[in-house]
Amino acid sequence: MTVNVTSVIEKLVGGQRSFESVGDSVKSLIENINEAYPGFSDQILEEGGELRRFVNIYLNDEDIRYLDGLNTELTDDDTVSILPALAGGE
Repeated sequence: MTVNVTSVIEKLVGGQRSFESVGDSVKSLIENINEAYPGFSDQILEEGGELRRFVNIYLNDEDIRYLDGLNTELTDDDTVSILPALAGGE
């Protein structure tokens, strides 16, 4: 499947904005990315394994928080986007 990340996260995955990975759920996808890029999951998940509050993950443009969270099932044809929440401004 295709994984898209923003510039904030691309430094964690070898400078790539988009890359291929595998997993049958969002959780296993994160584990597989972490195997290839150690430390990745520390930036995405809390110590207890839950998704960090400021990180949004979309499966084909659907927020996984409104699906089955980290247990959301994936297929090879899916596109997963991992985005940190942005804040700031006046």
